[in-house]
Amino acid sequence: MRKIGPLRTSWVAAAVVAAAVATGVPIASGLTSVAGAVPVTPVPTAAGNPMPAETSEPVRDVAAPRPPRPVEQAAHLLVRVPRDLAARARPNASAAVVGTVPSGSKYYDVPTTAWIEKVSPDGRWGRVEIPYVWPRRHGWIALRGLARHTTKVQLRVDLSEHRITVEKAGRVLFGMPAATGAAGSPTPPGEYFVTDRIPFAGGSLGTFAFGISGIQPRLPAGWSGGNQLAIHGTNAPSSIGRSASAGCLRVSERSLDRLMPLLQLGTPVLVAP
Repeated sequence: MRKIGPLRTSWVAAAVVAAAVATGVPIASGLTSVAGAVPVTPVPTAAGNPMPAETSEPVRDVAAPRPPRPVEQAAHLLVRVPRDLAARARPNASAAVVGTVPSGSKYYDVPTTAWIEKVSPDGRWGRVEIPYVWPRRHGWIALRGLARHTTKVQLRVDLSEHRITVEKAGRVLFGMPAATGAAGSPTPPGEYFVTDRIPFAGGSLGTFAFGISGIQPRLPAGWSGGNQLAIHGTNAPSSIGRSASAGCLRVSERSLDRLMPLLQLGTPVLVAP
């Protein structure tokens, strides 16, 4: 069969279109199937012959939907403890007393601000991990009359990784390596809160310490430095990142500088194995 060249093909196609318009025969829809062409709806002319309608608006790209924002973590409730408070086994005034939440910290008598882990359905009681006891246990304290405030900051401690992570509103701010308890005096896991903010002149505790509400039940033989857990500096920076302490968490001076504006009294410190 004789081949038709490109120019002749275009001429034939034009002739077909012209003939179709002259006779009122609709043009085959396949002519609009070119990639990128926009289908149009035929509309009748005054003579009754269909013609392609002009589009009234250009086609716009549709923006992709935005991903949902992460759910922001609720702030932690903190309460000032003005006097020693009885902690009860259940959120009820007739429940057995299981411990005491003291009004001051263990060694420095800093006024206690306690982290309330959970509030009872009636809003009258708050569950706390009782400070400075072993074995660790929770209790409920009456919230009536206690001054309240909140924080969105918390610390997560991963003992297996020798690492502290600082979070705010559920988002990670930064992390840091830390020395943890040695094999004979491992740091006990728990849900603690900051009880002290104490500056020092240097030495084994560095220049600052954040006392927390836990204690070390397995002190090294001959230890005389007390049993309260803390996050503090060190004069042995090579120990950071290893299991080397009596139970406290040692960090660098630079890390202390970053923690100081964030860790208020009552800030949760969650220590995991």
